[in-house]
Amino acid sequence: MLLHIFSDWTILYEWVILPLIIFCARICDQTVGTLRLIFIAKGNRKLAPIMGFVETLIWIVVIAQIIAKVTNPLCYIAYAAGFATGNYVGILVEERLSLGNVIVRVITPNLDLPLSTVLTEHHFSFTVLDAEGSSGKVKVIFVVLDRVDLKQFIAMLNEKSPSAFYTVEDVKQVKEGIYPNFPSKSIFLRSILQRK
Repeated sequence: MLLHIFSDWTILYEWVILPLIIFCARICDQTVGTLRLIFIAKGNRKLAPIMGFVETLIWIVVIAQIIAKVTNPLCYIAYAAGFATGNYVGILVEERLSLGNVIVRVITPNLDLPLSTVLTEHHFSFTVLDAEGSSGKVKVIFVVLDRVDLKQFIAMLNEKSPSAFYTVEDVKQVKEGIYPNFPSKSIFLRSILQRK
């Protein structure tokens, strides 16, 4: 009886529990790996090595389990599925953390007085250039801001200048500038993660 229960537990562990553990561990590993690459791209020298250590440690533990159960094809499937899912989860986590800075280029036919007033009121550092487009003379406004404030900025832009054309790009490093007084939900994270 005891041998039968032990045998059932071994089968359950090898064919269900172990693949689930590998799947979940691989999600964690790949999520951390995706964040590590993002931190490297953003020039964050403090968190990238820590993420690399955690990623490697999880990977070694998972690989050891797969090698120990080399005959179980579910372990391989769980490993690959965890890798794919971890990439997706890593990107979602990074989007939620809203790390780094972005530059927003706003192009308007004329510099809207309400838009420049709002930018000044919110203490945005912005630069305005005269330019010429296919439909004539335009103004180009460059604004650098924390990514965590991007949604609020876009909402404000759509309200004050709904016809404006804009593009958004990541910024690797910002030396100096004036930042907006939007109330941020990620002040703690911003102060820790963006510190060089």
